[in-house]
Amino acid sequence: MTTIAIVILNELSFATATQVKQCLPDSMIYGLQKRTESADQTYQDFGETIRNLFQQGQTIIGICSAGILIRALAPVLNNKWQEPAVLAIAEDGSSVVPLLGSLQGANQLAQQLAQVLQSHAAITTTGAIRFQTTLLSPPSGYQLAFPSTAKTFIADLLNGQPVRIEGQAAWLKTTRLPFDPEATYCIQVTHQLQQPQPQCLTYYSKNIGIFIQSQDNFDISETISAIDHLLSDNQIAPDAIALIGVPFELANHATLQAIAAKFQVSVRLIRESPTATASDQARRILGSDIQILAENSTIAIAIAEEPIQPEIIGQACGRVSIVGLGPGSAEWLTPEARQMLQHATDWVGYKTYLNLAEPWRSPQTQRHDSDNRVELDRARYALDLAAIGRQVAVISSGDPGIYAMAAAVFEVLETAENLDWQTLDIRICPGISAMQAAAAQVGAPLGHDFCTISLSDILKPWEIIAERITAAAQADFAIAFYNPVSQTRRWQLEAARDLLLAWRSPETPVLLARNIGREKQSIQIIDLAELSADLVDMNTVVLIGSSKTRQFESAGRHWLYTPRYY
Repeated sequence: MTTIAIVILNELSFATATQVKQCLPDSMIYGLQKRTESADQTYQDFGETIRNLFQQGQTIIGICSAGILIRALAPVLNNKWQEPAVLAIAEDGSSVVPLLGSLQGANQLAQQLAQVLQSHAAITTTGAIRFQTTLLSPPSGYQLAFPSTAKTFIADLLNGQPVRIEGQAAWLKTTRLPFDPEATYCIQVTHQLQQPQPQCLTYYSKNIGIFIQSQDNFDISETISAIDHLLSDNQIAPDAIALIGVPFELANHATLQAIAAKFQVSVRLIRESPTATASDQARRILGSDIQILAENSTIAIAIAEEPIQPEIIGQACGRVSIVGLGPGSAEWLTPEARQMLQHATDWVGYKTYLNLAEPWRSPQTQRHDSDNRVELDRARYALDLAAIGRQVAVISSGDPGIYAMAAAVFEVLETAENLDWQTLDIRICPGISAMQAAAAQVGAPLGHDFCTISLSDILKPWEIIAERITAAAQADFAIAFYNPVSQTRRWQLEAARDLLLAWRSPETPVLLARNIGREKQSIQIIDLAELSADLVDMNTVVLIGSSKTRQFESAGRHWLYTPRYY
């Protein structure tokens, strides 16, 4: 899923932005902070936001002047072949101007939006105006083979050269190209490997499907090598491959990743009888009238009459992204985590954390809220969703690997309850932890050796917690206490304090950081002897200084740090 960014500068633009969003399901409205109230997500700096979106490859629709977009993007313009579409729309929707990314469909998108807004698409590309198509940007299912020769070819057509077509491409028949069956210049549509020719524009038609048979002693390296040989021996262009079908029986993430990385195509999971040959799979899935171009004992390469739509064949490879939101502030969310949130088909997590992430949820993303104490059930549900081809984000606050959902997912994954879990792409998207965010508010209290200890005795007995507190105190670690109290668990924090006082001075500095990065954030520095359950809640992280931790005042700030030396 590619998220489209609709960027507005004021609330008056929101009405037009909403019309645009209604016809672009994968879009999200970004509004300038303090000037907008209704946007899906806010930003502080227009130029920085636009450049970040552009460099992430996101389509950008600015409800603003063309000039402000051009000035913002000028420093990062360097490759027209990779630029995403960038459009400017007048605040009242009266004009739609494609600025960049004609190769990524900017002109077609402008025309689509102009129809919705009942306005004018200001197309300025000469070829698009005269020929009613963008030859450099063919529709889905076709790939331009040699972009470096295309510019001169198109210029010659604009200068009056007629052209003929070799091969099948229905989209070309509706254009206003200067067709002549006797022309020297040729547009070639083929699956066969070609070499660049000055008077020929070549498109590879993605109508090739490769199918792998279920087998014992499967070796992915040998299979990839065999596919390479079959393609080469039959002069089939790799860019003509639409999909590679892999039986569930052979699929694991390493296999799928290796195939996808090698051929840069969609890998689809196929459920077939173990006795079905690769050719049988091809005919059942693509149609009995397809042609088998090449095969061996375990692989079949088939060609369909029209480009293949891989999204309707078999099942996509599922993904579980275990995402850390950080403490809650948008500025502390990593770009990777933001991307995984926006591209997920499903969110799974504790309701409070899903609410924190809501500004980054795409309209099509489904929420699956759950209680805070059902981590294993939540992990199992996420894995099962991904096993049917969904792109799932499991959401935690802070860092997902610190007292959060990453461990729960792997705990369930190890049981291998569902063999389809082996096919999944599992990613960990780290976040800024609560202890890091808390420490940053006052200086560097974790500047030397430190440890973290959870005071929750739900999953481990208090006796073990007490042993670890004592060991950490004796070793003179700075300590971050997570889960210091809950509504029903109040005594452990003060018991921990008493254990620490056997090894630490009563004046040892303690940081109480509550709701860091969220509303009602509070910071308090106290002495260890003053620590009590009444001063904290379940949203507080407690940092205990070591014997070397120091504090001082400077320029009106109270600083806390632990020196790097001992």
